[in-house]
Amino acid sequence: MQTVKIPVSIDPFRAASSRSTYEGIVPGQQLRRLNELCAGDCSDVAVSIECGVDLQGIVYLKGKAVTELTLVCQRCMTLFTTEVTVEFCFGPCRTKAEIDELPDAYDPIECNEIGEVRLHQLIEDELIVAMPIIPMHEETDCNIGSMDIVVGEIEPAQEERPNPFAVLEKLKSK
Repeated sequence: MQTVKIPVSIDPFRAASSRSTYEGIVPGQQLRRLNELCAGDCSDVAVSIECGVDLQGIVYLKGKAVTELTLVCQRCMTLFTTEVTVEFCFGPCRTKAEIDELPDAYDPIECNEIGEVRLHQLIEDELIVAMPIIPMHEETDCNIGSMDIVVGEIEPAQEERPNPFAVLEKLKSK
């Protein structure tokens, strides 16, 4: 099967009326914000999107995106690769009122001034949200594992000063 590029933007209402499906890739080097968050370039993103209209007449964009990201393990500070997968279901909206009326099963996505949705930006946003907050290897794969890391030295405690409220304690007992 030939790998095709996902369009940068689509008219979701026109795509839904023709029940369009898109399967292909989004080139990783085009996802600038995602690449800034990674330790290396992210791989191409495999994407599948289905456009349609549900039983209530609501237009939706439903799909899945999968990529591999190179991140820095925050435990051992070495590079590792992890797979990030996101599934999404959006309801395109043109006005604020449409956003408020959208059922909870759909996440709202605003259409731009010409009524289109930017798919590359949408996919990039979803992948950024799905990235691990604190990237780490599995503990068994990590170079440090469960060993404690010491950063700097802890100074010994100063000599203990008397409690200034000790005098009040004596007065209270009288």
